[in-house]
Amino acid sequence: MSELRWHPLLGEWVVTATHRQERTFFPPPGYCPLCPTKPGGFPTEVAEPTYDVAIVENKFPSFQPQPPAPAVEGSDLTPVLPAAGYCEVLLYSAEHDATLVSLGRKTVYKVVQVWRDRYEELGRQPGIEYVFVFENRGREVGVTLSHPHGQIYAFPFVPPIPKRELENMERYWYQHRRCLLCDQLQNELAESTRIVSQYGQFVVLVPFYARFPYEVHIIPQRHCGSLSDLNPQEDWDLAGAVYDVVARYDQVFGVPMPYMMVLHQTPTDGGAYPYHHFHLEFYPLQRSPDKLKYRAGCETGAGTFITDVLPEDWAKQLRQFEVPGCSGR
Repeated sequence: MSELRWHPLLGEWVVTATHRQERTFFPPPGYCPLCPTKPGGFPTEVAEPTYDVAIVENKFPSFQPQPPAPAVEGSDLTPVLPAAGYCEVLLYSAEHDATLVSLGRKTVYKVVQVWRDRYEELGRQPGIEYVFVFENRGREVGVTLSHPHGQIYAFPFVPPIPKRELENMERYWYQHRRCLLCDQLQNELAESTRIVSQYGQFVVLVPFYARFPYEVHIIPQRHCGSLSDLNPQEDWDLAGAVYDVVARYDQVFGVPMPYMMVLHQTPTDGGAYPYHHFHLEFYPLQRSPDKLKYRAGCETGAGTFITDVLPEDWAKQLRQFEVPGCSGR
């Protein structure tokens, strides 16, 4: 069962997907549903003996192309709709223990190209208003399949956080006749204390308003709304920036850093969004070798984040690490 239930107090949709309760939860040793099927072995989601970068349908999707009717009837106060959309899994490699760093910049470049392809293809489907690309990495984030992968959700609505960003970008655009993120980026470059690195047009930085430990954003200097606006050189530069962030993260505590990575792109609802500026955001959860950042009462109930370290100090620490092998393999 997948359905959308309206939250009238927050003015946003909640997805009820009861079948996800049965999704794979830490498979037994020696078996991974995202690895290629071994000869004579138990079938996995990939029937081929090997693969490079691959897309598979999510077996436990929050959204479905042909969703069932909702389980309950809605009302004027609490509308209910079918959860129509798409959920895909992007496999970075057939290597079970690989990471984006071990795979190299060339693989990240292929991932960027797949991101664009799925953004465009899913965005063309009827009723799809937003294509959300993301990666969850690490058990601390709630990942139960350790195989290197990301996900792509095609929403039938614009989700709350991108929607709030769009509203603020639009307001600034019509007040100042400039892009909000362009101006923010110029301020960051001028001040330089929170800049981590740069790859062509793409700037890697800890934002002034960082909420998570070691939070990093990747922002193109050239104003563009989505991956569709990038040229081949910018694809390569973006791959370098993503590789750079993950390589630095993995050196902070000497182990793979648990994080969430999200891409914020122009909605695909057919509207005009000249004020939107494409960017990526990384949210790590590790604040020290043995401590995690939890979203407790203030963050979850009030929506106000409290950070323990100055963003400038996080940026300074991330800058000190070398990023070997960024030319890829």
